[in-house]
Amino acid sequence: MNPASRRLSEAWRKHERRWRDHRFVYAVISRRSGGVSVGLNLSPDNACNFNCVYCQVERETARLSTGIDVDISRLAAELYTILRAEKDGSLYTDAPFDALLPCERGLRDIAFSGNGEPTTCSHFEEAVRIAAEARRACGLYSSKLVLITNAGCLDNPGVCAALRTLDENNGEIWAKLDAGTEEYFRVVNRSAIQFSKIIANIQSVARLRPLIIQSLWMRVNGEQPAEAELAAWRGRLKDILAGGGRLNAIHLNTIVRNPAENHVAPLSRSELERIANFAISEIPVPVNIYE
Repeated sequence: MNPASRRLSEAWRKHERRWRDHRFVYAVISRRSGGVSVGLNLSPDNACNFNCVYCQVERETARLSTGIDVDISRLAAELYTILRAEKDGSLYTDAPFDALLPCERGLRDIAFSGNGEPTTCSHFEEAVRIAAEARRACGLYSSKLVLITNAGCLDNPGVCAALRTLDENNGEIWAKLDAGTEEYFRVVNRSAIQFSKIIANIQSVARLRPLIIQSLWMRVNGEQPAEAELAAWRGRLKDILAGGGRLNAIHLNTIVRNPAENHVAPLSRSELERIANFAISEIPVPVNIYE
């Protein structure tokens, strides 16, 4: 592996959600986006309504609720600062962005991700408006606004309003679906939200605009996902499509950084390919593997 490729590989695995002295806005080199992604962290206190066994947020501060609120003015200022740095090229003087070739540069998206579920933030709707305005003001018409979500709050009125803003600004929703049954959902996502609500929210939102489904699979206590669980997961996806929902793609992932629990471990490329082939056999949706 050449030095540049090694640095990019390290960046993918570290995926640090910080840039210079910023508190809420950062940049990463994203495999799924295919280049530079600017992230908005609306969970500076690491609060999340899921408690996934594979959570790969920085372990030293994960899930510590310190009462940190999102300063929306500072978030806006940080966003414009990093967008200007990308445009004038100064972003690419920093590691790991200096490893990108000129042809690999360019902003692919502005993403709502961070250290927890972004839609739980009381400022989510306002943050989406700010991102949409910044995208237009900076002439980033080919860049997307991306919401990476566990789908637990997609039925909230403020979130629904924010999704309409996404629709008007080349928006895309990446919704988590890591299970096919309530039982496995309790094992891997450990949320107080009912699995049936997650499915209903994905179904409802997918009827209005096409989604990307993100699914992370792993070994749990040394065991690969059971065939019955994979069949149930595939069945959920088929139900979404049969109910009028639209899916642009499925992103298959596994663990790439240190997980929250030590009884889980990543799958191999061949194991992910087996799951992808299992899905493709009955679902007419592209499946992309990220490991």
